[in-house]
Amino acid sequence: MAAKKITKDTLENSLKRLEEIVEKLENGDASLDDAMVLYEEGIQISKGCAEKLKAAELKIKKLSKDVDGQFTFSESDEA
Repeated sequence: MAAKKITKDTLENSLKRLEEIVEKLENGDASLDDAMVLYEEGIQISKGCAEKLKAAELKIKKLSKDVDGQFTFSESDEA
């Protein structure tokens, strides 16, 4: 089984692919070699998801309300 190329993808598509990988591994139908390839792909995808979530969290932390109740985006590192 050839490893799928990991491309920049949406979080939702990445999570869907992770679900597919987990299902294949849980079924136990994959050979050891195939299971290892799937496992490695899953690890790469999960790292990418964690990075995307961290970036989104940092961006949200930079949003703040001004005195008029309007949201503003701060470029500083202060939350």
